Amino acid sequence: MTTEAIRRYWNERIHDLEMTSHPVGSREFFADLDDYRFDKLRYLPELVDFGAYRGRQVLEVGCGIGTDLARFAAGGAQVTGLDLAQTAIDLATANFAQRGLAGDLRVGDAETLPFPDASFDVVYGHGVLQYAAAPERIIAEAHRVLRPGGEGIFMVYNRVSWLNALSKVMKVALEHEDAPVLRKYSIGEFRSLLAPFAEVRLVPERFPVKSRLHHGWKAAAFNGLFVGTFNALPRAWVRPLGWHLMAFCRK
Repeated sequence: MTTEAIRRYWNERIHDLEMTSHPVGSREFFADLDDYRFDKLRYLPELVDFGAYRGRQVLEVGCGIGTDLARFAAGGAQVTGLDLAQTAIDLATANFAQRGLAGDLRVGDAETLPFPDASFDVVYGHGVLQYAAAPERIIAEAHRVLRPGGEGIFMVYNRVSWLNALSKVMKVALEHEDAPVLRKYSIGEFRSLLAPFAEVRLVPERFPVKSRLHHGWKAAAFNGLFVGTFNALPRAWVRPLGWHLMAFCRK
């Protein structure tokens, strides 16, 4: 699958657009999508302290509309955002402008980063590798542009997870299942992908929270029964089944 097909797909879509009724690009639009993202991904600001990178050079690959990158910028990081889709970069630029934030936002391919070696302290890519034509190239490029001791933060989908299994049982498609590329990884496969890094810490996360996305009896069963039952189980039992595999890597 070509990078151009992936670019076309994401240029025609805005992630989580159905979670807002406000005009695209408005202040309320960005507020709704930020609220939805961090309600669904409650774990994320617990694992990633967006305010802890003041003065450091942070690159986000696949930055989308800039939701996460804006948090790094608000915390004082010097940020660069890269995305294949012009649609995403246009919206990220509007998002930053409305928040009064500064950042270098540009269209580009994470498989061939347009930056010199050792340019960044942090490379962040949350939910990007699984949709890429060549994720191993993204990892190699991220490693290249990181300074010695720099940090890579990445997330992929866990094939051996509660959500992957539930989607098959309930016959409910995963988000962006129609994308040109959608990979899911085992923990071992993800570790292998991250082999260029000297240190890797993996944290399975993203356990069930009530869904705003789906409706009808399936949503009622999920929200009313499954979420509570699953989360009542000892986390240590189900930890490996988290839908998101978060990786914290050191060069």
